[in-house]
Amino acid sequence: MKEEKFQVINFIRKLIIVIDKELSNFPKKDLELKNRIRINSYDLLELCYEANVTENLENKKRLLEKIIAKIKILDFLLNLCYDKMIINNKKYVKIGNRIDDIIKYTSGWMKSIK
Repeated sequence: MKEEKFQVINFIRKLIIVIDKELSNFPKKDLELKNRIRINSYDLLELCYEANVTENLENKKRLLEKIIAKIKILDFLLNLCYDKMIINNKKYVKIGNRIDDIIKYTSGWMKSIK
């Protein structure tokens, strides 16, 4: 697969891979939580591609705000997994670092269009 030139998309792709790997042994009673995490991560990728191709700066800014909101929801869901002891500290930190990178680069992207 060709490496994406756009850094935020690379971070989101890597996040999706880590999520799929680290959340493979989810308890049945919490499958809805796992599905929400996966759906939100794919939605995040979709929003990022949309923001990347949008020419209108107001629409781009709105999409970037949605990306940040979506990543914060994802962070909340992962924190819930940690609180329920579905994932351990090591997995939580590993995924959290990926989330921090996405927020940092998305915030920088937002600042660059203002």
